[in-house]
Amino acid sequence: MALADIELRTLAGEPATLGGLGRKALLIVNVASKCGLTPQYAALERLQERFGDRGFSVVGFPCNQFGGQEPGTAEEIATFCSATYGVSFPMFDKIDVNGADRHPVYRELVQAPDADGQSGDVQWNFEKFLVDTEGAVVARFRPRTDPEASEVVTAIESVLPAA
Repeated sequence: MALADIELRTLAGEPATLGGLGRKALLIVNVASKCGLTPQYAALERLQERFGDRGFSVVGFPCNQFGGQEPGTAEEIATFCSATYGVSFPMFDKIDVNGADRHPVYRELVQAPDADGQSGDVQWNFEKFLVDTEGAVVARFRPRTDPEASEVVTAIESVLPAA
């Protein structure tokens, strides 16, 4: 099944798909509100502001699988993201990214290798997957990679739709 067609729910509980965002390049990130990497939200929002009008979107998937660092309800997560980081990019329902209950989106994503050729389970919160406008996973960045690192920005710029 294509990533764009997998059934999702927004953080507000509405049915959705990634395809519903339009033909955009996407940076898909599993996020958490109580993680040492949570300040990456600020950089993700800056990427959204920088490239959002050029056919790009950050997409957040809250996940509580790593140290219980996303314990909140959907409403609490939405309030935290908005009030603390001014998040404007789409956020979807809390999901599992690893294990038997891994969400179908992540079943597809984890097949992609990182720069070292390693695929498989998500390592921690804030692992990033870059998807091109055709729905192909073209890059994977591990959790500690800053969202505004040159390799991430260069990869994003390489998959933006032609102006």
